[in-house]
Amino acid sequence: MGGVPVGGSSAGAGNAGKRPNEQLGSWFARSGWSKGELARQVNRRARQMGAHHISTDTSRVRRWLDGENPREPIPRILSELFSERFGAVVAIEDLGLRAAHQSPSVSGVDLPWAGPQTVSLLSEFSRSDLMLARRGFLGSSLALSAGPALIEPMQRWLVPSPAGDPGPAETAGASRRPSRLSEPELRLLEETTKMFRQWDAQCGGGLRRKAVVGQLHEVTDLLQEPQPAATSKRLFRCAAELAELAGWMSYDIGLQPTAQKYFVLALHAAKEAGDKPLGSYVLSSMSRQMIHLGRPDDALELIHLAQYGSRECATARTQAMLYAMEARAYANMGQPSKCKRAVRMAEDTFVDAGLDDEQDPDWIGFFSEAELNGENSHSYRDLAYVAGRSPTYASLAEPVMERAVQLFEKDTEHQRSYALNLIGMATVHLLKREPEQAVDYSERALEIAGKIRSERVNNRLRKTVEGAVREFGDVAEVHDLTDQLGAKLPEAAEAV
Repeated sequence: MGGVPVGGSSAGAGNAGKRPNEQLGSWFARSGWSKGELARQVNRRARQMGAHHISTDTSRVRRWLDGENPREPIPRILSELFSERFGAVVAIEDLGLRAAHQSPSVSGVDLPWAGPQTVSLLSEFSRSDLMLARRGFLGSSLALSAGPALIEPMQRWLVPSPAGDPGPAETAGASRRPSRLSEPELRLLEETTKMFRQWDAQCGGGLRRKAVVGQLHEVTDLLQEPQPAATSKRLFRCAAELAELAGWMSYDIGLQPTAQKYFVLALHAAKEAGDKPLGSYVLSSMSRQMIHLGRPDDALELIHLAQYGSRECATARTQAMLYAMEARAYANMGQPSKCKRAVRMAEDTFVDAGLDDEQDPDWIGFFSEAELNGENSHSYRDLAYVAGRSPTYASLAEPVMERAVQLFEKDTEHQRSYALNLIGMATVHLLKREPEQAVDYSERALEIAGKIRSERVNNRLRKTVEGAVREFGDVAEVHDLTDQLGAKLPEAAEAV
């Protein structure tokens, strides 16, 4: 054991020169626990985590209170125990066991690009989310980053890691140690992520979000154990995919700051996995969020970062998706020539997508011919709005979006995308001053909206109907649609 106390304290950390840990002492006093009870709870939680070497007693707890710093995983265990005791997140920093500036709950997006910190931040943020997942509660403690405050830190994902920098789980001898995870267990983790992705596409982000966050937390627990390098890399890839999906689901139900935090952490995990195409996919999700929030300049910067970082290794399908998102950004910036060029690049590149289907990772499987048409048609539709409700661009959008609707109608696995494109068709017909047709598509979208849990779909449908009422409120079909909306569209659902 090299002289390290069994209780898990730092080597050589005695009481000499230490000051009492007043923060830990304050939480301990308010808990009502005895030192023996806290020691028993720490040991019990350690066994649940598989840390059977932890054996804490009353004297060890007294030394912590006197200022001795315990080793991981004890700070994390103490954080969890006090958080559960008080029904609110009590971070490791709150217990005086780590510098406050490292807190993931209050820091923005400029995070350390290092494996151990990435794992720690993912673990604490997902735990906080699980504990405080009442709608908007966690998100209200965060702030969205935009402009240089967002773009400049994200540019660092392209900076190579220092040569010889050990991964978070590559402690002495770890790379030579056999993994506690078997190959079937690793494959099951990866397959579970695919299953969560399918659920999201079918049912919306509000149905299984907490399950995804919980799975992410479990994966970060595994990353905090010694793992062989190959296993660590696969776990980081899994964590990146789960964090991106947690961000996407948060975005879908309107928790925008929470979504951005997950996206940023996903990008960090993708970098640790050495997976540049996955990193580009995460950046495309961040770009889509910026478009939604009315920040097309930021969206374009993020997409260009994604394209630059993955142009030599991403599949044709992934590159086509990035071009389509580039077109969306240009459309919202009011740059029609660049938008049209990006649309053509997306279409031309997608032609090659069928040639490397077997090389495509699961996360890009959603980008089908239907999705390509949907994105490009929305680019034309967005151009129409930016250009002062231009009928020319609305006419460009109509046949492309109609094709997307036809394809999604046959696709039972992507109901949310089907609903969003039906709403898109409704907006195109409003631009063309065809309220009856707009009502028809809105009614079809309303039927799907009642079956899935996507606040994004609900909000877009509400805004489309509000626009129809403003312009065509005297049309009988529009009046009837408002009654249907009130009767069928659910109120904002709690994130789960």
